[in-house]
Amino acid sequence: MSVNHPTVAVLTLGCKVNQYESEAIAEAFQKEGFTVLHGEEVCDVYVINTCTVTAESDRKAGQLVRRAHGRNPEAVILVTGCFAQANPAAVAKIEGVDDVCGNTDKLSVVATARRLLKSRAKPTTPTVRVGDVMSAPFEPMKITHFERTRAYVKIEDGCENRCSYCAIPGARGRVRSKPLADVIREVEGLTASGCREVVLTGIETASWGRDLTGVGLADLLEAVDAIDGVGRIRLGSLDPSLMRQDFVDRIAKLRSLAPHFHISMQSGSSRVLAAMKRKYNRDQALAGIERLRSAFPDLELTTDFIVGFPGETDADFADTMDFARKADFLSMHVFAYSKRAGTVAATLPNQIPNAIKKERSAALIALGTELRRGRLERALQHPLREVLFETYENGLAIGHTDSFLEIAAPSPVPLHSELRQVTLSEVAGDRLLAEICEVKL
Repeated sequence: MSVNHPTVAVLTLGCKVNQYESEAIAEAFQKEGFTVLHGEEVCDVYVINTCTVTAESDRKAGQLVRRAHGRNPEAVILVTGCFAQANPAAVAKIEGVDDVCGNTDKLSVVATARRLLKSRAKPTTPTVRVGDVMSAPFEPMKITHFERTRAYVKIEDGCENRCSYCAIPGARGRVRSKPLADVIREVEGLTASGCREVVLTGIETASWGRDLTGVGLADLLEAVDAIDGVGRIRLGSLDPSLMRQDFVDRIAKLRSLAPHFHISMQSGSSRVLAAMKRKYNRDQALAGIERLRSAFPDLELTTDFIVGFPGETDADFADTMDFARKADFLSMHVFAYSKRAGTVAATLPNQIPNAIKKERSAALIALGTELRRGRLERALQHPLREVLFETYENGLAIGHTDSFLEIAAPSPVPLHSELRQVTLSEVAGDRLLAEICEVKL
């Protein structure tokens, strides 16, 4: 190992915000002379960017640390992110960890890594550097390049919704927005470097601008839409309460906004939504979805559901199944409720047995498969589509339409980052097969 030219891997668990922050951390390491490698390689430094949405997320974080330590017992291992912020003592106990940094100063891991490498000896006790997320400002960070076709841009941090099941507000703190001018500069730079699709994301994306003066998410989207040459723009997970008529009317006029939205539902039962302390009921959410479908003819929706929330009855679960059918989602991420320490839901009576959670998860996942098949079959009615190709495997170029339909098309060569017209031909599993037209867009 050379202190002057060390290697680093940044390993990521969790949401799009974490993925963005890991990209920014990797760029910061590169600027300091580090060579960034993949996580399965032997490195001098490993940064583990953690999630704490579920108990499984915590378990996976420990697993990543142990794998890194086993790969190189002498490596510097730094743990950051939500698990590190929420439970630094537990993280510090994992064998191999040298430094625990929460969510207030993630870029500091670069200087910490350099300092620990110079010491040439792993510390006997990990350093814990976890700041107060409730008072911390928005941490300035940005990315200038990207490995994939699309790039994530973090526009907001923190959440003040205080849903009864969620530990994230305690790990991320209050709402802090990236200034509009900074978002525009970052998207302009990515566009100039060839990025064809940008995902604007946050811990609570819909809250962008709440801590600023006189601006909201629609204003930001209009400003991004005006960027010269900007490609597709997508949004991170959105609260259904955002889909008011005035908001939908404004975003429907944008040329760059993709007709695909991820709606964070969690349940289709109004009674359960109230117990979760969500800001909407099923009727309000369905009305918002109808507004979107009226405004975006090619709309596709994806969502998250939690099953087995404390007190969820068979009737409540039936409401969720019914809601999913009415909303007609393209895909659904289904999670079994997981107790998180310090949340209201963890202390509620009528906790649901694991066997029932598994049964309900399986039923909702099966419905999701059925709905996806139906959405793909209906897409064949309008076969001419534009696809942004991303990967290549077994002679197939694979990418997505603007509405997030996954497309696979035979091609003799990879078409990474190319936008092509295709003609849809048939449904194959959870995606569509297509033939590429001669026209290159």
